[in-house]
Amino acid sequence: MIINNPVVRRLHDQRSLGFGGAPIGNLYRRIDDETAIGAVTVAWEQGIRYFDTAPHYGLGLSERRLGEALSDRPREEFLLSSKVGRLIRPADQPRELDDEGFAVPGDLVRVRDYSGDGIRRSVEESLERLGLEKIDIIYIHDPDDYWTEAFDGAVPMLNQLRDEGIIGAWGAGMNQAEMLTRFVRETDIDLVMQAGRYTLLEQGGREELIPECERRGVGIVNVGVFNSGILANADPLAQAKYNYEEAPSGIVEKAQKLAVLAMAHGTTLPAAALAFSFRDPAITNVTVGMRTADQVRRNADLFRQPVPDAFWAEAVDTGLIAVDPKTFG
Repeated sequence: MIINNPVVRRLHDQRSLGFGGAPIGNLYRRIDDETAIGAVTVAWEQGIRYFDTAPHYGLGLSERRLGEALSDRPREEFLLSSKVGRLIRPADQPRELDDEGFAVPGDLVRVRDYSGDGIRRSVEESLERLGLEKIDIIYIHDPDDYWTEAFDGAVPMLNQLRDEGIIGAWGAGMNQAEMLTRFVRETDIDLVMQAGRYTLLEQGGREELIPECERRGVGIVNVGVFNSGILANADPLAQAKYNYEEAPSGIVEKAQKLAVLAMAHGTTLPAAALAFSFRDPAITNVTVGMRTADQVRRNADLFRQPVPDAFWAEAVDTGLIAVDPKTFG
């Protein structure tokens, strides 16, 4: 696959694991600065060189922590992405805690803004929180209900910021494949961040989005590969969440069958969940959210674990996955 943008091409050539920064923004529960920065430090020691964050993650906390943790690292050795679409502003009526899943004070709020001016302000504010002069990749964050605003406002401004050298590449990040496909067909996008739509449990992203990216030289960062938790452990029942909710019985049953099959072939369900994406030559990177140093080490170990070809062959033969992604390309 030929990647058009040089920044995305560099990421694609690495074919490695990425560090997802939502957890160090206190996603669901609070951690201290030492724990967060320690996770990034161990990620660096494990060879991870792509780090993703967003203003949304902890109302700017993830960006600040990530910027501090990477401040003494050679800038040319890592790639960093953030997102636009939510400006962080003082709350008119402060709450004790944020109400969007992050354990941070509620004195700030997110203001949706996909206008050109809003995008430029968002990038400038992210640069300040990160302590950087340039952001390698910017994603339009969750524009599901804002196509017109994103197409008319965000897209032209991101093209301009890329031309100015303030960003190196831009994309869109969503939990659906349909609108991402539209971005690929109708804009000069460099890459997409696809969440949860191309995993061991579902391969819908392979129907239109991934082939369209291949045709147009657009990179694909695959996230949500554990489908909110049900694929994150050897026993799916340990965290039976799917698409941020309790997993339905059919999904649990399928995950359990995959877990049994993985064990029979000497591997584990989460190792197979990570390996699935990397078997597809179109996938540029797989990024996983990480909160602590131990989580980083665990995910790095999973990434290195080989999954036997016999597992994939049997998973296809039994209908547990639609097709072995290694057959593409």
